[in-house]
Amino acid sequence: MTDELNSSYDVVVVGGGAAGLNGALMLARSRRSVAVIDAGAPRNAPAEGVHGLLAREGTPPAELLARGREEVRGYGAHVVTGEVVAAERRPLHGHGHGHGHGGHGSTAEHPADEHEFVVTLADGRSVRARRLLVTTGLVDELPPIPGLRERWGKDVLHCPYCHGWEVRDQAIGVLASGPMSMHQALLFRQLSDDVTFFAHTRPLSDEEAEQLAARGIRVVTGEVAAAESTGGRLTGLRLADGTLVERDALAVATRMVARAGLLEGLGLRAVEHPSGAGEHVPADAFGRTEVPGLWVAGNVTDLMAQVGASAAAGAMAGAQINADLVAEETRAAVAASKQFSREYWEERHRSGYQPENVNAHLEKESADLTPGRALEAGCGEGTDARWLAGRGWRVSAVDISAAALDNARAKDAGGLVDWQRADLTEWKPEDEAYDLVYSAYVHPAGPRDDLIARLAAAVAPGGTLLIVGHHPSDEHSAAHASGPQVHFTAEEVAAGLDPARWEVLTAEPRTRTVRAHNGHGMTMRDTVLRARRR
Repeated sequence: MTDELNSSYDVVVVGGGAAGLNGALMLARSRRSVAVIDAGAPRNAPAEGVHGLLAREGTPPAELLARGREEVRGYGAHVVTGEVVAAERRPLHGHGHGHGHGGHGSTAEHPADEHEFVVTLADGRSVRARRLLVTTGLVDELPPIPGLRERWGKDVLHCPYCHGWEVRDQAIGVLASGPMSMHQALLFRQLSDDVTFFAHTRPLSDEEAEQLAARGIRVVTGEVAAAESTGGRLTGLRLADGTLVERDALAVATRMVARAGLLEGLGLRAVEHPSGAGEHVPADAFGRTEVPGLWVAGNVTDLMAQVGASAAAGAMAGAQINADLVAEETRAAVAASKQFSREYWEERHRSGYQPENVNAHLEKESADLTPGRALEAGCGEGTDARWLAGRGWRVSAVDISAAALDNARAKDAGGLVDWQRADLTEWKPEDEAYDLVYSAYVHPAGPRDDLIARLAAAVAPGGTLLIVGHHPSDEHSAAHASGPQVHFTAEEVAAGLDPARWEVLTAEPRTRTVRAHNGHGMTMRDTVLRARRR
């Protein structure tokens, strides 16, 4: 099972192992929109079970991941199969964090330092994200000795805590293949009295030889030519001189290299780990990298982490990302409360602001509706409200600006519309009272989702909710204002509607042509959502 990939999310998680799924779980439980993109090549796939994980001891890796995906989906996150091949960080074009109160446009300046991530998949799909969590893990590079790869994850092992119990009391070999090999030998000696250290091409220091001898670990010198197996089991190591040293299991310190190629477009590369065991992506204790908005967790940054530690790191990174988004949104909300204040809208409508003609999306989406009671939230000077009233609707229209409502009343010669002044950030309409609830291009200072939830609650059973906004890809509106309150997709709105109570009839981007100040036509890209309350 794989979910459909939307065009944008709060957070995209690249890598669906323990770190990625646990990070996504923390974020989804914080009501963030999250997509996990996983290529389906977990490092521990050859292992029979996951060990050292409390309450899940011995669980097959595939089963653990399946349970994790189910849990993440249960909180609304998407889990998508795909290979991410590139990521870039670029300035926002219509998906920033400016805010406002209501009306049919805005003139806020776009914050110059805001960015988003664009993630590209091998099949050509792309997705935008406010934050990026990379949990792509690592690749184990085995020594170029024939026979090792075939037994990898079975009786050719690397971690005494992951696999040691399963080979306890057996004849265990340790291949000197890296700076961690001596450490491996001493740890595996805890599990068996029969441990042999294969020096291979690495000479021992006097201190190392003394330690091995003191622990009763036999040392075999001479280059190893091959690992040999019979009947699906390791039988021993063949030396270059032809000698076969029988062993039941072999510990190999691989060179561990972070899967970090996709980060090159962000100017971030894996570097040598201080232990000398491989390459990792540096990060702080919470997973934050030097690239703003980018976190890493699991083996991509911590080469030694087992499943439990990777999951914990993912949870920590997820919590930190959510806190970072909350801080950003709080700064934006404070700025918005000042930027799109009541005074702003009063001045705008006193200075001769002329709204456009009736909204084309309203015309199209209401054409097949039977007129009844209608509500427009953020009516500005009332062009759309008067148009609805002229077609037989009993219309209530709300806006924050007294000047806008004065202009609207002056144009409503027949007094057909009930004009009401209210701040959409705080205002709550009557529940289940309207056959049509409509809002276009509003800029609430509070969370957009809160406003839409209040508007949805005002729709009567069988009634229609129609939301029109600026699509994130619309560069013309982005030049004046930006933010999740102002720019959003229909899918983001639809995600907040309970499918048991709502039938989404339209959810798509659409274009419209407007006349610019220079008299030329200009194509705008809008978001349109129409839903019917069951």
